[in-house]
Amino acid sequence: MKFNYIATTKDGKTQQGIIEAPTHDEAIAMLGRQQLKPVVVKSSGGKNVLNLSFGNKVKSRDLVIFTRQLSTMISAGVPLARALSTLQAQSDSKYFRSVIESITKDVEGGRPLADAFARYPNVFSEVYVNMIRAGEAAGILDKILKRLAAQEEKQASIHKKIVSAMTYPSVIMAIMVVAFFFIMIFLMPKIGKIIQNLTPGAQLPIQTRIMLGLSHIMQHYAPILIPLIVIGTFLFLRYIKTPKGKYQWHVFLLRVPVLSVVIRKIAIARFARTFASLMSAGVSVLESLDVTGGAIGNKVIEKELKAAAIEVKNGKQLSETLAKSKNFPPIISQMLAVGEETGQIDTILEKVADFYDEEVDATIEGLSSIIEPILIVVLGSVVGLIAASVMGPIASLNKNIGN
Repeated sequence: MKFNYIATTKDGKTQQGIIEAPTHDEAIAMLGRQQLKPVVVKSSGGKNVLNLSFGNKVKSRDLVIFTRQLSTMISAGVPLARALSTLQAQSDSKYFRSVIESITKDVEGGRPLADAFARYPNVFSEVYVNMIRAGEAAGILDKILKRLAAQEEKQASIHKKIVSAMTYPSVIMAIMVVAFFFIMIFLMPKIGKIIQNLTPGAQLPIQTRIMLGLSHIMQHYAPILIPLIVIGTFLFLRYIKTPKGKYQWHVFLLRVPVLSVVIRKIAIARFARTFASLMSAGVSVLESLDVTGGAIGNKVIEKELKAAAIEVKNGKQLSETLAKSKNFPPIISQMLAVGEETGQIDTILEKVADFYDEEVDATIEGLSSIIEPILIVVLGSVVGLIAASVMGPIASLNKNIGN
C-alpha cells in the first residue's frame, strides 16, 4: 500500500512524500530506518500495482541470471540499489522488471534486501529469502548469492529433466485416451450393429460383450460421465492443496514403486544442498531444519525434519535423529556424523547433494527407458482387446459357415 507521510529530519526540517509498505506499522518502521521521525502517516488509498499481478511467475533461468549478476556486481563494490536498478533495465520479463523496480524502491527506503524479496513469495522462495537474510547478517551477501545461483541452476536442471522424461509418456497417454473414447463412442456402436446383423441370435464372446457394454455406457452416459470426471478432478486437485490432502497425497506418492525412489532422491539432494547452504551462511541448525523442511517439497519428509528439530532442541545430534528415519538412507546420518565431528557439515553435505543429483539423473534416464516399453505393451493390449472383440464373432461366423 502507499502512505502519505510528513516527517522531520535530524536537523529539524520537515519532509513529506509517499512511501510504499505492506502495513501502516511497516511504513513507520521504514521511515525510522531513513532517520526520519514520523509526524503523520496515513494511507493514500492507492495499492501497489504489483498486487494486480498475482499469479505471475518468473522463469528459473531469469532468476538464475539475476542472482548471478547481482552477486557479481556486489562483489565488484557496486552499491546495492544501483545494482538492482541496472538489473531491472536488463530483464526481458515485464513482470520481473516491475518486481525489481519495487524492490529497488524498498532498498532505497532503507528496507533490508531479504524483507524486500519476502514481499514476492511467488518469485523468491522461503529458502532464497532466508539465505539472503543470513548473508546480509554475516556480511557475505555476494557469496550467498553465488550459492543461490548454483542451487537454482541445479533445481532448474532437475525440473527440466523430469519434464523432458515425462513429456513423451504424457503425450502418448493423452492420444491413447482420446483414441479409446473415440472408438468406444463413435466406432464401436457401428461395429456392434454389424456384428449383431452378421450373427443374429448367436452368443457373442465375452470380450465382445464387455466392449459393447462399455461402449453403450460411454455413448449414453457421456454427458453425465464427462462433467463428473471434470468435477471430480477439480475437487481432487483442490483437496491435495489443503494441508491434510497434500500430506495424504505425498504419503501415497512415497508408496508408488519406482516413483517413490525418484521422489526420495530428489528430496535428499534438496535437503543436503539447502541445509549445507544455510549452515555455511551461519544459520542455526534449528532454523536451517525448519527452512529446509519447507523447501524439500514433500510433507511427509518435512514432518520428519520437524520431529528431528525437536530432538535436536532437546540435545540430540542431528545425525542421531536422522538415523531412525524411514526416508533418509543410512549414508546421510553417517555423513552428518562425520560433519559434526569435523565441523564441516556444509562441505560434506555439498558432496552428498552432488552424489544424489547424479543418482537422480541416472534414475530419470532409467525411468525413461522403462516407461517407453511399458506404454507400448499397454497400447498393444488395448488395441489387441479391441481387435479380439471385433474379430472373435467374425471368426466364429466363418467357422459356422465352414461347417
